[in-house]
Amino acid sequence: MGFVPKNVSELKLNNFAEIHSEKRMYIEKIFRPLKTPQQIKKLALKTLDIESEAIRNLKSFIDESFVKSVQLIQKSKGRVVVTGIGKSAIIGQKIVATFNSTGTPSIFMHAADAIHGDLGIIQKDDVIICISKSGDTPEIKILVPLLKSWGNKLIAIVGNPDSFLGVSCDLTLNTYVAQEACPNNLAPTSSSTAQLAMGDALAVCLLDVKGFTSKDFAKYHPGGALGKKLYLKVKDIYPHNEKPQVSPDDDLKKVIVEISSKRLGAAAVVIKNKLTGIITDGDLRRMLLTGKSIENRTANDIMSPSPKTVEKDTMAIDALILMKQYNISQLIFTDKGRYVGMVHLHDLVKEGIL
Repeated sequence: MGFVPKNVSELKLNNFAEIHSEKRMYIEKIFRPLKTPQQIKKLALKTLDIESEAIRNLKSFIDESFVKSVQLIQKSKGRVVVTGIGKSAIIGQKIVATFNSTGTPSIFMHAADAIHGDLGIIQKDDVIICISKSGDTPEIKILVPLLKSWGNKLIAIVGNPDSFLGVSCDLTLNTYVAQEACPNNLAPTSSSTAQLAMGDALAVCLLDVKGFTSKDFAKYHPGGALGKKLYLKVKDIYPHNEKPQVSPDDDLKKVIVEISSKRLGAAAVVIKNKLTGIITDGDLRRMLLTGKSIENRTANDIMSPSPKTVEKDTMAIDALILMKQYNISQLIFTDKGRYVGMVHLHDLVKEGIL
């Protein structure tokens, strides 16, 4: 257990020379001056600068080996098995997640677990990506020969192409960094960022060569707001709402009752199911502000003709864009010109689109 002072006298600075080194380290830590906000900001900016430079330098490593790696994975009938240890393993898991979400079936295998049974994950047509900063860790030196004996193609993402891993794999992607962002140049920071960026470059290239579209993306992301933006259509929303509508000759009392009871803040003005206009809460308020008599006035007198509409197969996100563009809260949906329903901005908020 570290030194804990018994009383304040032990902390007197003039006794430093007589205090055991462990005590001195403790006291120095206690009396270490706090960093100023400016110093903290400076260090944060320096970190970002170092990591940005590490990514920029990767451009010179996008070579024939990178191209062949993309082609190898594209043509493979199997999956991509990504492996690594330490921080590289964590980066590998993120690369697997990106591959899977962009149409490249992948699985993660921890390098340490691989030699204790997880090698059973690998199938004959799988391509293996092994990630390491040094390329010379003991686990890698044990694992790589085993993988090669299985006949699978190996791709290295490594910070030292001349390492054991770099020279043992079929293809090598160089992720060398000049320095870590860590002030001690020890903790994987720039190097793990470079690995992650190289993985993203692979995923994006594979996405493109496979012709992976936003519709494909939607299939893999059906949940949450992102998924809904990609697949939810207005016809999935408006059937759950009331269908407020009035005729042009209806009096204002009926208009107000219809708008209030259907709770969408508006009513469509319809003749034989053909849309002729819309009346909103705002239209009613503006009419009252004119001070003119409301007696004998009808829906036709206050409606807004030619309201904004979209077809029922329109994507919900496109409907939202239209509502924001024209600063409206309700949108009418039609089917070949027929009035079929209405949604309120709140419906899209509830669905998580906004």
